[in-house]
Amino acid sequence: MTDMADLPVELPEAPRSAAAARARFFNSGNAFNIKLPPVPAADFAEVLAAAGAPDSPTGLYVCDQSEALGCPFPATTPLMLARYIRLRAGETLTLNLAATGLIIHALRGRGEAPDLSWSPGDIFLLPGGQPTPLRATEDTLIWMVSDEPLLALGAALPGPAPLEAVHYPSAEIERQIAIIAGATTNPDTSGLAVIFSSDALEAARNITPVLTLSLNTLPPGMAQPPHRHNSAAITLFLQGENCHSMVGNRRCPWALGTTLVTPPGDVHSHHNGGSTQARFLIVQDGGLHYHARTMGFAFAD
Repeated sequence: MTDMADLPVELPEAPRSAAAARARFFNSGNAFNIKLPPVPAADFAEVLAAAGAPDSPTGLYVCDQSEALGCPFPATTPLMLARYIRLRAGETLTLNLAATGLIIHALRGRGEAPDLSWSPGDIFLLPGGQPTPLRATEDTLIWMVSDEPLLALGAALPGPAPLEAVHYPSAEIERQIAIIAGATTNPDTSGLAVIFSSDALEAARNITPVLTLSLNTLPPGMAQPPHRHNSAAITLFLQGENCHSMVGNRRCPWALGTTLVTPPGDVHSHHNGGSTQARFLIVQDGGLHYHARTMGFAFAD
C-alpha cells in the first residue's frame, strides 16, 4: 500500500467545467513536506559598488537572490526586495512598482518626490502601485526596500485608501535618537532603536501594513546580545568603525552602505568594536508576524 506522503498531486477525474478542472488535491501526508531553500545571508557589496560608481547611469540596482530562493521573481528575502537607486543630477526616474509602499533612505544627494524634497540622511515612505517620479537635484544614491515579492505571490494591493507619503527628515531623526539616548532601558529592551510609523499606522507601530523599519544604534565597545526572530531582516549599515554582525556562525564585517540579509530564525548579534556610535537601518517583514502573533523574538542566552 502506498504511503500518503508518496502520493502525487491529485486531479479531478471528470471535471464538468474549466473551474472544476483547476482543482488540485493534496493530503495530510504530502501537503506539508515542501522543501524550500534556505534564505542566504548575502551582503550585496557588488551591487553597492555598481550603483555607486562615478559613471553609473540613472537606474535601479537590485539586491536579487531569487535564484537561491527558488523564486520566479526578483527577491532579496522571500517577501522583501531591496534596491539601490542611482539618480544623476537633473535626471528623473519614475517608479511604478507593484508594492504596498516604498521605504527609502537617502545615502547621498538631494532631490524631489511627490509631496516632499529629500536631503542626505532623510528617510521617506512613498506609496506603491502607482507612477512615482524621483528627480535628483544633485547626484544621488538612495536605498529602497519594498514588499514586491509578497505581492508577486498574489497578495492584493491596498484598497481605496493607499498609503500616503511620509517624510522623516534627518534633523528629526537625530532628535528622536537623542530622546531615546536620554531614557533608561530594562532587561527586556532589545536595543536602542527608533521605530518609524505614521498617523495611519500608529496603532500597529509599522511603517507599512506588513513591513517594520527601525534605526538601531549601538554605543562604542558594546554589542547587541544574540537573539532570533521569525521575520527576515534586511540591514543597511550607516555608521561605525570596526563593527560586525554574527549571523549563525558567520562573521559579517560592516562596510558603510552595504546591505546584509539576516535569515528568519537565525541567531544573530551586532558588535561595535570602534570608538563611535554605530548605526544600522533594519527593514523586517515584521508587520505580518506581529499581526499573526508569530514574531517569536527571543534572546539566545
